[in-house]
Amino acid sequence: MSELQGIYAHLAELKTRLIRIVISVGAIIGFLLSFRAEPFWYNGIKMYYPLPDPLHNLAAQITNHMRMNLIPEGVQLIQTAPGQAFYAQVYVAALVGVVLSMPIIVRELTKFIAPAFSDKEIHSVQRVAIPAILLFIAGAVFSYFTAIPFILDFLYQYGESVGAVTFLSIMEFVTFVLQFLLAFGVAFQLPLIMYAATASGITDAKFWRNNIRYAIVALIIIGAIVTPDGSGITMWFISGPMIGLYLAGMVIIERRERKIKRVKSEN
Repeated sequence: MSELQGIYAHLAELKTRLIRIVISVGAIIGFLLSFRAEPFWYNGIKMYYPLPDPLHNLAAQITNHMRMNLIPEGVQLIQTAPGQAFYAQVYVAALVGVVLSMPIIVRELTKFIAPAFSDKEIHSVQRVAIPAILLFIAGAVFSYFTAIPFILDFLYQYGESVGAVTFLSIMEFVTFVLQFLLAFGVAFQLPLIMYAATASGITDAKFWRNNIRYAIVALIIIGAIVTPDGSGITMWFISGPMIGLYLAGMVIIERRERKIKRVKSEN
């Protein structure tokens, strides 16, 4: 009976922490769908303040910014069914809500698993939380400003070459963009995963260098699978950065191992 009570207590705690996460994400989504950013000038600096406007909300402004900066010239964004634009805004708001809530998500999940780990292990998890968030944001920013514009422009040049007018559904566009943002955000976690695996003793620094050929082949295959076309060109916008991240992670791990050995020899 005591074991069942303990399980129920853990489930109740998990439920409480998940509710807090859902409230955090939901509050941000609700804010993005209910307010718009109104610009104003202060001492020559352009700033913004929230103004209630569910129709022209922040999610719609973000979606419109994506349309203006990512869609190639000559491609028209359309809505093919009622509500598509609204659902697209909900998707955008959900992604922003999850990203902005990451500190709360990490805190709640860390506190939930804390009883099962030592203070040192929990501290290690907390130490990598901020780098993980920063790497995710870096991957999303790289994707938004570099990879996605090129890929969209490259793919729609085929239609332009035959004189076809290209129309793009807003749902397809938003889904495409969000998939790439998430893919690059996760891909940029690779150095951190390598570092954590080495620091925990699962692997050593030599493992990453000895298996570099297999890693490159695997990353190229991942790039080919993720990209929507079979041109063999766009896949390098995913495989290339991941290979670079792998090499960067390998160098960081090797430097860390040499530093540890040097400290031990001095002592």
